[in-house]
Amino acid sequence: MSESLIKMWISLAGMGFMFLSIILIYFTRYKLKGIIKIITGIIAYILMILSGIIIFFIVFSGPTG
Repeated sequence: MSESLIKMWISLAGMGFMFLSIILIYFTRYKLKGIIKIITGIIAYILMILSGIIIFFIVFSGPTG
């Protein structure tokens, strides 16, 4: 697999984490209660931070040659 294809899959995972975190944040704020609300909130924000780091890495690693 080429470096470009690997970067594509990594960025796709980052976008997937971001989409999943948005869904989890929505459910945390409007649908869930109790301890499940806290757990899903923590997971959602961890995924959001992880997706930001992934996208930052992909963007600033430069073009593939």
